[in-house]
Amino acid sequence: MNGARLRRKAIAFVASLLGCAAAATGGAVAQPLPHTKPEAVGFSSPKLKKLDETMQAMVDKGHVAGAVTLLARHGRIVQTAAFGKRGLEADDPMPANAIFRIRSETKPVTGVAMMILYDEGRWKLDDPVSKYVPEFANLRVATMDSEGRPVLKPISRPPTMRELMTHTAGFAYGIADDPSSPADQAYYKASVLQSESLDQLVRKVSDLPMFAEPGTLWRYSIAADIQGYIVEKLSGQSLPVFMQERIFTPLGMGDTAFYVPEEKVGRLAGLYDADPAGRLVPVVEGSWRDVTRPPLAPSGGGGLVSTAHDFARFAQMLLNGGDLDGVRILQPETVALMRLNQLPPSFTVTTNGTANVLQPSQKPFPFAAGMGYGLDVAVAVDPAASGAPVGPGTFGWGGSAGTWFWIDPVNDLFFIGMIQRLGGVGSGLDATTRTLVYQALEHPDQ
Repeated sequence: MNGARLRRKAIAFVASLLGCAAAATGGAVAQPLPHTKPEAVGFSSPKLKKLDETMQAMVDKGHVAGAVTLLARHGRIVQTAAFGKRGLEADDPMPANAIFRIRSETKPVTGVAMMILYDEGRWKLDDPVSKYVPEFANLRVATMDSEGRPVLKPISRPPTMRELMTHTAGFAYGIADDPSSPADQAYYKASVLQSESLDQLVRKVSDLPMFAEPGTLWRYSIAADIQGYIVEKLSGQSLPVFMQERIFTPLGMGDTAFYVPEEKVGRLAGLYDADPAGRLVPVVEGSWRDVTRPPLAPSGGGGLVSTAHDFARFAQMLLNGGDLDGVRILQPETVALMRLNQLPPSFTVTTNGTANVLQPSQKPFPFAAGMGYGLDVAVAVDPAASGAPVGPGTFGWGGSAGTWFWIDPVNDLFFIGMIQRLGGVGSGLDATTRTLVYQALEHPDQ
């Protein structure tokens, strides 16, 4: 056994012991990153006040109940603040350590879990998914005949692991009953997202139609949940235990998990939607997923809860190239692979061309010009094309309950925003906060 493998086993063993201790004590306390003054790392304090004013305005206008934001550069927190209330009904202030449903922001964490196993040589990017999920040996794709009726036919080739991690494998999602997509409608009617185990989820998907042929287009999908299943099969551990031992405990992410234990429910931010008049209305816990109870099928695509300071440690680990405070989670080359655009050139729009059209009004990659997709994260390939002020190679993602983050390796910074309103607010607080952050970065070379 080589030295690297021995070190990994030693780290895993220590993490396992720490994980047991964390479970017994209710979870390790996350150690915040060190703080610094904005001017010490090139930011303007007066200009950063506009960020706080914008978030407070969201609260004052009734768009959100509360929020927490965190900005860091050069490994130090530049600015963090809590706004509004944790819940309108309880009428208590939003704490800085509030726990948020990060939903699809779970996907990058699942991506890291997958890449830990990649570093161990457990799988390769161009392996067929069916090598690890034999149930997918006979997948079929849904197409429309000349009379508009759905027809199933075998896929031309199996999807690869690379395609699974880039939403180009061809799977559907089934979030809504979508009559325009026979595959998504089938997933929805089969209650794929309400499966009682990841084994059951995979069995259901194996019998349902694919949305598209593998590698032909980008389609948001159940892919990260399938990755969670693969993590379990390759590691021999449940997804929550694997993440706890290999990611959360080593990084000191004591409040990140697949559910909120009873002793922490008092820090859980209230979840809201908006009525037709734009007024906030509470979402009943459990109407989609009750995060106060352990899940039957832990969702690698949307099941985690976390705090701003916890996620800051995760983001700093990625920005550092895979390690934090002397603990290595991933190799630097592996992090570089995650944030490298993995899509074919025809999938991205640059300043020099446009995306190919595969079907009428259907682009292979639906995002803004200059954007691409790495392994479970979106990537800014050509920021000039999209008009985003970020550095090339900036990567990140967000969740449907209103959380978002981005990591900019060129400018050595990251930002985390957390609210709890389904679908976010307006044109997107993520874009608004990006603009304000980079307007305040007066000395990027500092």
